[in-house]
Parts: sequence; C-alpha cells; structure tokens
Amino acid sequence: MNKTELIDVEYLGHPQAIASCLLESDGQLALLDPGPTTSLAVLRAKLRGHGVGIKDLHALLLTHIHLDHAGAASTLLRENPRLRVYVHESGAKHLVDPSKLMASATRLYGGAMDRLFGEFLPVPAENIEILRGGEEIRLGSRRFAVLYTPGHASHHVTYFDEAAGHAFVGDTSGIRIQGHSFVLPVTPPPDIDLEHWHQSMDLILSRHPSRLFLTHFGWSENPSEHFDELRERLSRWAAHIRDGMSVKLTEDDTDAHRAKNFSAWAAEELGRHLTTEQSRRYVSTGGLGLSWLGLARYWRKHGQASLSSPIAGGTGGATNTAAK
Repeated sequence: MNKTELIDVEYLGHPQAIASCLLESDGQLALLDPGPTTSLAVLRAKLRGHGVGIKDLHALLLTHIHLDHAGAASTLLRENPRLRVYVHESGAKHLVDPSKLMASATRLYGGAMDRLFGEFLPVPAENIEILRGGEEIRLGSRRFAVLYTPGHASHHVTYFDEAAGHAFVGDTSGIRIQGHSFVLPVTPPPDIDLEHWHQSMDLILSRHPSRLFLTHFGWSENPSEHFDELRERLSRWAAHIRDGMSVKLTEDDTDAHRAKNFSAWAAEELGRHLTTEQSRRYVSTGGLGLSWLGLARYWRKHGQASLSSPIAGGTGGATNTAAK
C-alpha cells in the first residue's frame, strides 16, 4: 500500500507554516523535509498518530538544507542511526560540517537562531546519499525521480513520484498556503539565481505533474497556473528591486531603508488579495526583508544586468552551480 500523508509540524505554534510529508510503500517509510528541531515534538506526536515512530523511518528526503526544511535531520539520526539522508551534493558537505551553514543563518537571524530553529548538529557522512539530479529513488514499489532544481538554492532538488504525478518541490514553487490562490516568492540570500529558477520551473513542468507538494504549505492542484503566477511576481519583484537599487534618492537610502520600502510595497499587494491574518501568515513564513536581501545580492553579483533572460525562462534543464 502506498500512502502520502501531509504532516503540519505547527512551526512555533503556527499552523500551515511548514509541511513535512510521510511517504510509505510496502512497509518502507520516508520523511520529506522534516522541518527544524524546534518542531520535533509536534512531528513525533503526529507520526505516532499515523502509527509510526522515528525508529520506523528508513530515509529522509531533503529538498534542500535550509534550516526550516532540514534542521531536524541530525537530531533524528541520533534517535535512528540507520536513516539514509538524501541531499544534493552541494548541500551534503554543509550537513557533514554545518559551520558555514550556521554562520550564514546566524548573519540573517542573529540571536533568534535557537528560538527559531534549535540545534543543528553534523550529519555523519556515512548516512548521506549524494544526489546530482537524474537519479531514481525507490521506496518499496514507489519510484521517485530526482530533478535538480536550483534558483531558490543551489542545493535544491525536487522529487517526482512518477506513478502519482506528484512533484515535491520544496521552495521552488514559493509560498502558497493550501486553500488560497496567492503565490509568494521566497528569495532569501545567499544564492538566489533567477535564470536557473525559471529553468527549474520548466523542468518540473516538463514532467506534467498533476499536483505540487509545497513545504510552505500543502498541495497545489494546478501546477501550470501556479508557476505562471510565481514567474510573473518573481520577475516583477526582481525588476522593482533592481530599479530601486539604481537610484540614490536621499542620504539615508541605505539597504535597510530599501528593504523596508520593498517590504511595505510587497505587503500592500498581499493586502489586495488576502485578509490581514492570511497576509501575516504568508509574511511570517516568507520574510519580505530577507527576500529583498536575496534579490539585491543577485543583482550585485550580476551587475544589475537586464531582466530579459530570467523573464524569458529556460528550455527545461538547469545547469549546476556551486554552493555559495
């Protein structure tokens, strides 16, 4: 029997912020994106509700190594040392030695790190299964094709359940809380790449998925429409930030000032589509100020080049990039 169970880990007490996914086939069990260590108590409880303990799991499938997706991996391994951890090669080294990953996250979140994510310990190299894209992972009778999908992160992969047509897309699809239509880009530093992101969306759509599973949050039933909206808003955000960086209006026109102005501009758009409470949930998950930082870093790396290439999209294949 094959099962796919959404598990809301209720991040920091908030529903519909981070979704993990329990995958089962013929007695084999895998967990996709377990979330951060701070949500581990809820994850354990909800797994028990499905009759599953941590020691029953066989594998962790990580879309990428950002702490809201992969932070609990090392703690889960302490409870179940046999777990196989599937991760892209550019992220694997940062699981084995998380010092750079933690330093980067600390620059963004400062003293809130423990409250937001909890501990993140090294993952033993012998537990890691390296992915590059193009592999097939078997879980019982199920087969998951691995697609390399950078753009949000250079170490991002998508898992495609070929029989069901379900694409487990992590953050490649942005944020869309199940039951709502609004799609919010999520573009934190350090390695946003717009051209690769559009190519990754092309690659996912080339598999003709019937549904998308989003870590933030849940199922999206119309993949083509979903990615059309994400492309438009992502390109518009990028152009707005690029143009704002090119003009110095006042002496206090600093990055912090520009990020604040962008956050207000983007929040106003959310307010036209969502209630105040819905907007708050989207923003608390996505972080508009961090999205400004990620796209500003992209433009500085590219010399604030023309948007024509990213907007046009790709033809299906994303090329490899190194982890930043």
